[in-house]
Amino acid sequence: MLKRISTNEVELGMFIHKLEGSWFSHPFWKRKFRLDDPEMLERLRESDVSGVIIDTTKGNRRPPEQATATIISGPRHAGMPLQPRQGGVAPVPQRPGFARAPAAMPGAREFGRAKRAAGDALRVVSKAFIQVRLGKAIKVQDVEPVLDAVYASVQRNLYAFNGLLRCQNDNEPIYRHSLAVSALMIALARHMKFAPVDIRDAGMAGLLMDIGVGQLPVDLATVGGDYAQLRPDLREQHVVLGYSFLKAAGDIPEPVLRVILHHHERLDGSGYPQGLSGLAIETLSRMAAICDAYDNLISGPDQLDPADALRRLREQPALYDAAILERFVETVGVYPIGSFVRLQSGRLAMVVDEEPSDTTLPIVRTFWSLPLARRLKGETIALAHCYGDDSIEGIANMSDLDLPDIGTLRESLLAAACKEAA
Repeated sequence: MLKRISTNEVELGMFIHKLEGSWFSHPFWKRKFRLDDPEMLERLRESDVSGVIIDTTKGNRRPPEQATATIISGPRHAGMPLQPRQGGVAPVPQRPGFARAPAAMPGAREFGRAKRAAGDALRVVSKAFIQVRLGKAIKVQDVEPVLDAVYASVQRNLYAFNGLLRCQNDNEPIYRHSLAVSALMIALARHMKFAPVDIRDAGMAGLLMDIGVGQLPVDLATVGGDYAQLRPDLREQHVVLGYSFLKAAGDIPEPVLRVILHHHERLDGSGYPQGLSGLAIETLSRMAAICDAYDNLISGPDQLDPADALRRLREQPALYDAAILERFVETVGVYPIGSFVRLQSGRLAMVVDEEPSDTTLPIVRTFWSLPLARRLKGETIALAHCYGDDSIEGIANMSDLDLPDIGTLRESLLAAACKEAA
């Protein structure tokens, strides 16, 4: 039986059927769930939700006797000061606990779901950019399904969704970039054990941070759809345009708006639009700077190998928060999916999945023999479980090899690995 109660009457063990109010006013990712986490209960009571609908047939009317755990709360990222650590690098703030995640799904199984989710998400993102271009407000409920789908995929497998995007060819770079950064932000925030409401902010910020590109007074077709190719004074307008447009919409959370404005700021003050430096740049914007720069390095004009892109970021400690960057490396893997590596056996391979227990030993798909100088039929090798028969020596040099273009090669290798695992 469904029953409406006020938020302060909610107790542990109840099944939440519906939360009243805006999606952004409540601290939960899902709308229907059993409330078993004391911390989530506190967050709900402190939120702007005035009432909830409970289903008394699926949950308790009163809290279970054992549910007397101490409620632990922590500050949200909005306005959270970051204290400098040795070397001037701000530490990653400690986050409240996270509702227990489901068991990890193997990458080969998750890729199929992620592919369907990515296709649907790209259509939603492209529609949002077109709406902005036409001066129409973005409705929160229009982009909510994108974040739900990405979050669900990341919950099942931390690496699959971003790995899939890295191995897909497409002709819509700005839409794919927004989706990729959103997925990276969600994965990073989850890995850093942010609370669900903060993970949601991170994903929304990644999805909308470049929305101002749609309002630039230029035809992006003249630069192949890549706004990064515009002259700097024109390109840099997108952060202020996006911030102003979404702030006027009225229902975008303030932490998200700050990321949209500040994701191009850099620790040494060399960024834009305000030239902020050091601790003046909040945590979410520091995270966004890394996620944005990483995806630009691997999908932009340079087309760096993902592992090489991580090396490039690490070489710029004056620009990017070193502590958060190391958490980012843990999130995507030392050799992210889509990286081309050289094996001790003299073969070249592509990383097709990660080994959560040791990201230096991922799962790879071989495709080239250096001693024979020819293409191989290929096999999938779990380096963490091959008893030392093979290992990674470094990033592969792909120049002067008789191979398809990199995008096509990545797609074919990932498809072969998934087919073999099916």
